[in-house]
Amino acid sequence: MHKPQPALTHSLTLAYRLSLGPAVLMAAASLAGLLFPQILYPTEQIRRSFISNDVVNLFIGLPILLGSLWLARRGSLIGLLLWPGALFFATYNYLAYAIALPLTIQFLVYIALVALSAYAIFRLLSSLDLGAVRQRLTGVVHERTAGGVLAIFGALFFLRGVAQLAQGSVSGPELAVTLADLLITPFWVAGGVALWRRRALGYACGLGLLFQGSMLFVGLLAFFILQPILSAVPFPLEDFIVIAGMGLVFFVPFGLFLRGVVLRN
Repeated sequence: MHKPQPALTHSLTLAYRLSLGPAVLMAAASLAGLLFPQILYPTEQIRRSFISNDVVNLFIGLPILLGSLWLARRGSLIGLLLWPGALFFATYNYLAYAIALPLTIQFLVYIALVALSAYAIFRLLSSLDLGAVRQRLTGVVHERTAGGVLAIFGALFFLRGVAQLAQGSVSGPELAVTLADLLITPFWVAGGVALWRRRALGYACGLGLLFQGSMLFVGLLAFFILQPILSAVPFPLEDFIVIAGMGLVFFVPFGLFLRGVVLRN
């Protein structure tokens, strides 16, 4: 028997069911990409990008989603707040897939995964008692640090994407990632500002957004390590160092926020 869910106004049954859809589709899409890359990824450039990313999704994206669901089912506030971040991780990744790849049957899989993840996030957040979450977390999650990092990183990545599009400096999978950044990073800014201003929605979204951002950096570092092994390309040492440094800036407020939630779990 599960503990009662904390800080809820509605049942999470539908959100659980919706979240299992992206989990199943993520596992299927990742395995298909690894087993049939020549069929699913039509060019060498796309294969270099997405085969490594399939490994990341299978061994990072899927476990963090299932782990968050498991914790939330056990009545953990930590799991409840990490859960939308895990879904947001899937949303971001498969937006890039959907943009980069041709309009085939797999495109429908990616769009379905994105749509289910987005709707599950909406259902989850609409089921939370936002005022109760804020009451439990006020003063223990380092709101200004976490909100500032989210807002600044979101704005910088958004402006970087706009500049790249204006200059026409990206194409192929890199263009898809840039467009995904432009669609996702405004949520970082909005969530960061809400948290900075100590709004209830900021407390409900803050840990998930920091979790998603942290896992994106972890996933990108894993991608840099895997790509030379799977695609015989040089290891990008400079990029690895830069992303590791940026990731550390994200990991610190995530850790501080997580510690605060643990104190009030």
